[in-house]
Formats: sequence, structure tokens, C-alpha cells
Amino acid sequence: MVQIQIPDSVQFIIRTIEEAGFEAYAVGGCVRDSILGRVPDDWDITTSAKPEDIKQMFRHTVDTGIQHGTVTVLIKKECYEVTTYRIDGEYEDSRHPKEVNFTPLLSEDLKRRDFTINAMAYNEKSGIVDLFGGQEDLQNGIIRCVGEPRERFKEDALRIMRAVRFSAQLGYDIEEQTAEAIKELAHTLACISVERIQVELVKLLVSDHPEYVLKLYEMGLTKVFLPEFDAMMETPQNNPHHLYSVGMHTIKSMHFVSKDKILRLAMLLHDIGKPLTRSTDDKGVDHFHAHPLEGSTLAKKVLKRLRFDNETIDRVSLLILYHDYGNAVSPTPAFTRKYIHKVHMKNFPLLLEIKKADVMAQSDYQRDEKLEKLELLRKSYEEVVEQGMCISLKFLAVTGSDLIAVGMKPGQELGRALNDLLEVVLENPEMNNKDSLIELIKRWGYI
Repeated sequence: MVQIQIPDSVQFIIRTIEEAGFEAYAVGGCVRDSILGRVPDDWDITTSAKPEDIKQMFRHTVDTGIQHGTVTVLIKKECYEVTTYRIDGEYEDSRHPKEVNFTPLLSEDLKRRDFTINAMAYNEKSGIVDLFGGQEDLQNGIIRCVGEPRERFKEDALRIMRAVRFSAQLGYDIEEQTAEAIKELAHTLACISVERIQVELVKLLVSDHPEYVLKLYEMGLTKVFLPEFDAMMETPQNNPHHLYSVGMHTIKSMHFVSKDKILRLAMLLHDIGKPLTRSTDDKGVDHFHAHPLEGSTLAKKVLKRLRFDNETIDRVSLLILYHDYGNAVSPTPAFTRKYIHKVHMKNFPLLLEIKKADVMAQSDYQRDEKLEKLELLRKSYEEVVEQGMCISLKFLAVTGSDLIAVGMKPGQELGRALNDLLEVVLENPEMNNKDSLIELIKRWGYI
């Protein structure tokens, strides 16, 4: 019998419930991850006890979802969801059941869960309770619905996204009937809030298999929430620098950046402007003039539509705007300082990753030359960091207060003066001292 190491607090909850005459099991993802040798993010508990029973057993509880049978138990400042065995009633909106009925049978509760690998329970007395072949599917690398796939997806359309997300996180295949049901019911994703779709998309993107975005496209899911990606998949790049369509280039590029939300989103959308800017010359070569500007604008709209936070929207759109900047030049120190100023210091290491990933997902045409320029840019950036060079107003040797002290008045002209001084310092870092900058202000006639 497989032994699962349950945390002491979870064991305490299960034993307390059992001592009161009820059943209790760890259930779902924590069991799956434990079998896989992973450390679960959280531990959920399912029980035959009713919510009111749970509240009597434990001193500290919160009614987090009591209408659905869920009570949160607090043990040593940690939260654990304890949910009564239940049978869901009819679903009316592809997301929520009209009613929830409690049941004394663990089998009925497991039957309503999404995938076999998530429909296993465990306690020390019974071991693993696996009624639907979850362990076998884990061994075979399969994502399979519990019971009839169409019924599971009609109950909750978000499960469609979860199926692809789990396959990306685990590197598993989606079982044939489950995949067919996804394609058939892809349109029902429109019933799901974009916030919930966003969460699943990000989990897929930062997984070991971001290329599974292709499954979202092939199964008709991006058509529902990210039609811009479909346009990318359908846009060729007849150009010596490229091997793939815009979409396939995008998919290839995501493997060359770290598993970071900002980076993976930036790579997903870095060429989103290409379908709108594609032109073909008289030799049959495709060009995508100004696609970073178009892409940055469009990426903002997409990320806002998917309800991303403002910081993510701003950083991703900025990285897209400048991902091609300066590719045709050999970077000088002054160029690098100005580039860092445009992108901001915290974003520049990410930009270097993006630029390299972009190159690595292209053809090998001039690849060595492109990588050499990138290496020069990286070394130039490291020099700026090591020497603490001024790349923003924050590091300028004079402040607004200094200029006011020598006779300038507060207002827009003061801001212009500071920015003019910054332009000089970006070009000539040795000028970044108070006396030299105030002398410039006087020479320019600001005072």
C-alpha cells in the first residue's frame, strides 16, 4: 500500500473527525502530488461530517463556502478547507450547480470531480482510495475525465482550460474522448469569467511545457479568449530570418526564457502586432514594419481584457515595444544607457532574455552576428550596473530643489530642464556632478 506523508495538522484534523464518528480523507491535488513525489501547495480534506459538525469540533473555523459544504479550519495559523461529501445538482451556467446535496458516501463525492488524477482520497486507515484509475493514468501520463467527459465539461466549462493546463504542468497527453469533448464544447468557455481563464493561462505559460499553448489553439480555445493568437498562427513569415509562422515562432521562443509570468507573457505577445503590419515586397519577402509599436498597443488591450493587473500590463507592453530596438546597431555605451533609461533598470535583464529568445526561435540566418551584438549589449549593461552610471532622474547629481535654490521656479520648465540634463548625462556620464550641471543650466538660459 502506498504511504503518503500527511502533515501533522492535516493528520490532526482527520483524526479529530474520525474520533467523532465520521470519515475524513485528504483529497484531490494533494494526493496526486504526493503520489508523484511532489510537495503539495495545499491540503484539502473531505468528510462525511456536516459543516455544523466541523464547526463544533474545532475552535477556529471560517465559513468560507458553507453553502457548498466547505468550512476552513485554522490550525497553527494555517488554513485547511474541510468539505462535506456532496452531490452537485444540475448546472445552469457551465460553472455553478443549482443546488448541492450532501451524501454519506465518499464514492459519490469522488464521482463528481473533474479528472481521474484529482479524484483520489487518502487516509492512514484506508490508504489510497482510487475508484477511477487515477494511479494508472498518472503512470501512463494521461489526463482523463471522471466518467463522461461532456458531462464533466458541461458542469464546469473551466475544466476545459484545466485539462490543458494540467497536461502542460505534468507533460501528459489528453485522453482521446476527453480531447474530443474539449473541441466540441470549446465555445462554452465564453461562460467563464476572464479572471479564471487568466489564472489557468498563466499556470500553463509558466509550466515546463509552454508549447502546450498550441493545444489551446488546435482545440479551438484561443478562438474564444485570445483570437489574436489564432491570427498569429495563420500569419506566415516568408523572410530569411524566419522558419515558422508568427504563432509557431512565438511558441518556440517561450522555451528560451525563464518560467516567469512577465517573461512568458511578453514572449506570448511579443509579435502580436505582426498580423496587422505584414506586407510583402515584389520579391515575395514579408516585412513587419513597426510591429513592436502595434504589438505593444494591442498587447495592452488583450491584457486588460484578460483582467491582468496594471503592473503586469505596463511591464509586458513596454518590453514588447522595445524588444526589437537597436537590433541593427552595435551597442555603444551611450546607446546602452539610453536603452536602459527607456526600458527601466528592473526590466532590462528581462529584455535581454527576450531578445535572445527571439533570435533563438528564428532561422540560423545571421544568428551568430545577432548573438554577438546581444553579448556586447549584455556586457555594456553590466558595466553600467557595476559603475553605477546615471540612467534616470533618480541618479542625476542635481534635483529640482537644487535648481530652485539657484533661481529656477517650480513648474513644467523645471521638469524640462532636468530631462535635458539627463540627456546630457546619458551621453556623457562624466558630466554627472552638481557644479557641471548647474553651469549647463545657466549656459542654456534657464536662469
